[in-house]
Amino acid sequence: QVQLRESGGGLVQTGDSLTLSCQATGRTLSLFAIAWFRPAPGKELEFVAGLSRSGGRTDYADSVKGRFTISKLNGKTVNLQMNSLKPEDTAVYYCALDATARSAVIRDTPSVYEYWGQGTQVTVSS
Repeated sequence: QVQLRESGGGLVQTGDSLTLSCQATGRTLSLFAIAWFRPAPGKELEFVAGLSRSGGRTDYADSVKGRFTISKLNGKTVNLQMNSLKPEDTAVYYCALDATARSAVIRDTPSVYEYWGQGTQVTVSS
């Protein structure tokens, strides 16, 4: 069993940066592919960024490519560095773990992710 807790959200202005953290308890993150999601218009959840179980691959939504970076800090913590924030980045951000993806695969479908955190709110003012 794994429990996830996100932190680092807050209220910032356009152009500012934030670093979100996802802290895992119970099992090491090296067993999972990891992703960040957020709600989006017309979708229940939108894939934002992902890191493969091998740690060798990352993937990003087009809307955040070049601005966001996902990285594993250690065996229990994954960060999402968010730069050049825009009002449209305002959302609750959730980290999630995929236990069944192959080593180099990152999946963008929320339903395949088994473990989820409670989310952290990011608000970007214009």
